[in-house]
Amino acid sequence: AYERLLLDVLLGDASLFPRNEEVEQSWRVIDPIEQFWAEGGEPELYRAGEWGPKGAEEMLARDGRTWRRP
Repeated sequence: AYERLLLDVLLGDASLFPRNEEVEQSWRVIDPIEQFWAEGGEPELYRAGEWGPKGAEEMLARDGRTWRRP
């Protein structure tokens, strides 16, 4: 729980905390998603058991890619 994190802070043990590079990379991934949602974009829905929304297939097809299915 938080007691462990607080103790690690007091002892100077940063092993359970993300490094700056990891935080920066996370924001590079998340920022465009947040911007899309802020501009009115919504996630595409699909039924349980399906491979995903049609838009995912279209996005991959733009680069000549496809899903690798088992």
